[in-house]
Amino acid sequence: MIQDHLRSLTSSPGVYRMLNAASEVLYVGKARNLKARVTSYARPSGHSARIARMIHETCSMMFLTTRTEVEALLLEQNLIKQLKPRYNVLMRDDKSFPNILIGKDHAFPQIKKHRGAKKEKGSYFGPFASAGAVNRTLNQLQRVFLLRNCSDAMFESRTRPCLQYQIKRCSAPCVGKISEAGYGDLVADAERFLNGKSTSVQADLAKAMAGASEAMEFERAAALRDRIKALTAVQSAQGINPASVAEADVVALHLDHGQACVQVFFIRANQSWGNRDFYPRTGSGAEEPEILEAFLTQFYDDKDPPRLILLSHAVENPDLVAEALTARAGRKVELAVPQRGEKAELVENAARNARESLARRMAEGATQTKLLAGLAEAFDLDAPPQRIEVYDNAHIQGADAVGGMVVSGPEGFVKSQYRKFNIRSAAGANSDDFGMMREVLTRRFERLLKEDPGRTSDTWPDLLLIDGGAGQVSAVTGILTEMGVDEIPVIGVAKGIDRDAGKEEFHRPGAPPFALQRNDPVLYFVQRLRDEAHRWANGAHRAKRARAVGATPLDEVPGVGAARKRALLAHFGSAKAVSRAALPDLMAVDGISEAMAETVYNFFHRD
Repeated sequence: MIQDHLRSLTSSPGVYRMLNAASEVLYVGKARNLKARVTSYARPSGHSARIARMIHETCSMMFLTTRTEVEALLLEQNLIKQLKPRYNVLMRDDKSFPNILIGKDHAFPQIKKHRGAKKEKGSYFGPFASAGAVNRTLNQLQRVFLLRNCSDAMFESRTRPCLQYQIKRCSAPCVGKISEAGYGDLVADAERFLNGKSTSVQADLAKAMAGASEAMEFERAAALRDRIKALTAVQSAQGINPASVAEADVVALHLDHGQACVQVFFIRANQSWGNRDFYPRTGSGAEEPEILEAFLTQFYDDKDPPRLILLSHAVENPDLVAEALTARAGRKVELAVPQRGEKAELVENAARNARESLARRMAEGATQTKLLAGLAEAFDLDAPPQRIEVYDNAHIQGADAVGGMVVSGPEGFVKSQYRKFNIRSAAGANSDDFGMMREVLTRRFERLLKEDPGRTSDTWPDLLLIDGGAGQVSAVTGILTEMGVDEIPVIGVAKGIDRDAGKEEFHRPGAPPFALQRNDPVLYFVQRLRDEAHRWANGAHRAKRARAVGATPLDEVPGVGAARKRALLAHFGSAKAVSRAALPDLMAVDGISEAMAETVYNFFHRD
């Protein structure tokens, strides 16, 4: 079959797909020369075990030609992310990373954490490895540079300094405690520090402190001393600060028994801004160069690459990857595999972290495998479940009702697969737990049946855990039967005697309830699953309740955004007063036109 395709193929670059008998995509590959690459698959021998298995399963192929090899590389990675072929390396965690943003659209700029597209006007510094790393750095920067972190709306409404000023973490520009020029100097110092010029900032502060001391301005000198101490704390908290590397990502891979861990360290302005570990799927036995190349192209698909990327292993096509990342960044990006010096030490440090992280994960995975096998034995399942979905509801007497779903598998909790469901039906208002569970499961499985009617993907659960007893289990099995998915096992976890942890009873359709021994590891495992679902549902409920507390009827008026809402509330004092206002009174509000006043008036007087 592969040889037959050679007759019609050209020597242009492009992307090919290999499919099995069920038309499932097994592999997506790129080629500088499609005909030459496919010819290599037509050889009867000389393949690795992985490639030989893939060729054996291939029943058909598809081809797409491109103008350049870079286009082929980018198209290949897009198709891999979309199709998730079994034999490709796939990066499974592509969350965005937080940055620090100093705004430029206000006379007194705000400093804050930012995640996502860089649409706001301002200076961005990052990426940081985690929100925690950003929060710690922001906390210290506020002590050093006294920049505000409040929203513009809060800034405009202040009439006296807030607590941040009292504890010396803000210069209180909102009430005129500092001039615009003075605040601008603080902003410039903060940007110098975040650009790696911390030594000059510290020298300037020390000089100012000495001047204040000579002028016998001891209170000001003490404040500058505190800022210097805080700046020193920030510098020491940055961890490894390489002298010879101003901007780079350090990417190290460790591979062991077909499992991989990639550690990425972010270095900006000669400072280490944290690290993150990733565990890409290795495509049934790929080697280091292929894994690292696939990781780089997928990782930087929606992120700006730095000027230098230090690697633990050479990739298969370094020139091609560098060209693609250069096009992505709009400036030159260099790949390097350092052999000596400080850069090599940075890579070795990242590789050691990758090795240790993978060892911990493999140990945890072995424990998880034993627990899943024990779960299958305890609940008489056909095989250890690969995907467990746990459901719970949260509400207060029907108010702000939310359903939650958490997912667990061979590698533990899969947080990217968690879902929350805002209860839309009357079941929420009526505090009807059965009705809420019906709505959640109906929405969940309707979507599954629509997206994957053949049930071929790994998004279908092997086991459902429900927080509840025989009644909930009966209701759930009835729902699944109606939808034609009644083959999925369902287990209800009910509080036992005195609702005491450790005395849980387990309910299955058509079987009497039973309990596990108090010291059974499977019992602790199920408790963790149930508690995680409870935590997730309660968190979603609290967030929904908090939003409801701050909501007003004005939020529902068409055309009334944040600015008009503030203007109306400032003028009338409350949403209730706005609802009672006459049309001329509404027109008297700044920013409210005659047409908008009529819209607001008609909204509250629809009857």
